Amino acid sequence: MSGKILIVDDQFGIRILLNEVFHKEGYQTFQAANGIQALEILTNHSPDLVLLDMKIPGMDGNEILKRMKQIDPDIKVIIMTAYGELDMIQQAKDLGAITHFAKPFDIDDIRSAVREYVPVQSS
Repeated sequence: MSGKILIVDDQFGIRILLNEVFHKEGYQTFQAANGIQALEILTNHSPDLVLLDMKIPGMDGNEILKRMKQIDPDIKVIIMTAYGELDMIQQAKDLGAITHFAKPFDIDDIRSAVREYVPVQSS
């Protein structure tokens, strides 16, 4: 069984792109457009890794991250942000994010990072 990845981004196009890339890589993927959906998927499906956008209307990335860590303290989270907000990135790392990518990101960089933290298992 391959790893499970949760993609959390309010931008539909980014969710679809990441979903397609990781699905082709052999991962089981889940998508959430907001924090409530993300926490529901985390609770019901226990993904191995979360790709989390920091700028989401309603519950922002750090709030989602904080709540995810309450549900699953060991969850691996990679944050994505379109902004050079170093304080937000630092706060996310303090909350337990493993790394971050600035948007627009290089898809190969994200693919490598995901593979590093959740290796694809060949069947």
